Amino acid sequence: MLRDFAELFPERFNNKTNGVTPRRWLQQANPHLARLITATIGDAWINDLSKLRDLLPLTRDAGFGEQFRTAKRRAKLAFAGWLRSTHNEIVDPDSIFDSQIKRIHEYKRQLLNVLHIVVLYNRLLHNPSYQINPHTFFFAGKAAPAYHFAKLVIKLINRVASVIDADPSVRGRLKVLFLPEYNVSLAERLIPASDVSEQISTAGYEASGTGNMKFMMNGALTIGTRDGATIEMAAEAGEENFFLFGLTAQQVADGAACYDPHWHYANEADTRDALDLIVSERFTGNEPGIFDPIRHALLQGGDHYRHLADLPDYARAHSELDSCYADRETWTEKAIRNVACSGRFSSDRTIREYANEVWNLKVSPVLLEGTASSGGE
Repeated sequence: MLRDFAELFPERFNNKTNGVTPRRWLQQANPHLARLITATIGDAWINDLSKLRDLLPLTRDAGFGEQFRTAKRRAKLAFAGWLRSTHNEIVDPDSIFDSQIKRIHEYKRQLLNVLHIVVLYNRLLHNPSYQINPHTFFFAGKAAPAYHFAKLVIKLINRVASVIDADPSVRGRLKVLFLPEYNVSLAERLIPASDVSEQISTAGYEASGTGNMKFMMNGALTIGTRDGATIEMAAEAGEENFFLFGLTAQQVADGAACYDPHWHYANEADTRDALDLIVSERFTGNEPGIFDPIRHALLQGGDHYRHLADLPDYARAHSELDSCYADRETWTEKAIRNVACSGRFSSDRTIREYANEVWNLKVSPVLLEGTASSGGE
């Protein structure tokens, strides 16, 4: 927005990566994991999240790994119980809990997620022996009141969820839920229970993100693009502990003039079959043509956010994720490493950087009740 000014006065511009408070998003939201961490390394992490790095030597400790998995399972059981009692929805806590919870917007690409789910559904329909871990996909978020396309994506997610739920051929293997009335209280329940964090915005469009950080410090593994703070998160924990995919921001920009989504439809069978199925009677039901605007946006509309370009690599990353989840020791090691390396993403660090490097504020000690003032006893 201020590029010209930044080029004239580079010394006046800097950026600060967002952060989230560990007191709410780990200590309060995930008591099972928080108690395990405190029992293992003490409670200094609560006010200095960098102390979580003390967990790094335990990434391959079998005993700690088992306790870590137990904490995750308890969070999943708690969420499954709450979901059943409040929404009458039954989910399998032994399935992969895969979550995309954020504002509904084309660049955040909930549509890419649901396209891949339809790809998986198609594969299971045509090959019942296709190997996949039981998988529960959670969506939640709100669209702006006049954002018709985003609301159509919500409708598609719910229609896909209904069709899959009613199909006995995939029952127990694939489930989709769009959770209503998304808010902080729901996030506090779902994030600790999640195994997978979907951070799949088109590279170059996400300023930072904070949901990605909340998932990371609660031991969810990220499947994502090299976008926003996910780049910094992967640098902290190691890209080998993330499932990264897709075009880079530079590739998106460089290919803007020559990108042809029709090529992907013509040459990639999974993509073509998914798009065809979405506009078929299977999902449109008694509203024929309801999802035609989605197909039009992806093909005739130019697919501005590169859904079709990234879909094959997204499916590849999901396949790697699925294989990794089957190896519980490797998965646990990656999850522990993510928690241990999440310290940089505390809001304490963000505020301290603003105070020191932007606002030039000095620390002002606060005397607690019963503490002597200077000059007192």
